[in-house]
Amino acid sequence: MRTLQGISNGKTGQRGFSLIELMVVVAVVGVLAAIAYPSYTNHVQKTRRSTAEACLMELSQWMERNYTTCLTHLQTGAGCATNMDSAQLPATSCRNELNGVYTFAISAAPALSANTYQLEAVPTGVQAADTRCGTLTLNQAGTRGAAAATGCW
Repeated sequence: MRTLQGISNGKTGQRGFSLIELMVVVAVVGVLAAIAYPSYTNHVQKTRRSTAEACLMELSQWMERNYTTCLTHLQTGAGCATNMDSAQLPATSCRNELNGVYTFAISAAPALSANTYQLEAVPTGVQAADTRCGTLTLNQAGTRGAAAATGCW
């Protein structure tokens, strides 16, 4: 029988990765993950913070609409017969979205009055790690604040 040149006789060379090559790939993936994960968590925190800021604006608009009905920030409800407190704030979609991440309330200091209020968004759960800004505030004059830093809004 004749054999043609270039036709394999059934034996093939080994194929695959060596252990060294595999370890280099694992190390590269580990370094990329070590860089990417903190950046990702920072981005998620900033996104939640932005959503909380928008939610405070929405609640502020509700407070102003309530004021035009009751002529005070101290009362709400049908006939303005209910005392205003944090439990009276509406359950908006943004509050539901941030449930367990931010708690929205009417701030105790400065105290709620007929003409003034201050809303706050307190980070809770996983967002409590957001030490850059902390609690976000918004008052009737549109003054924005953050417990930990300026420039968070």
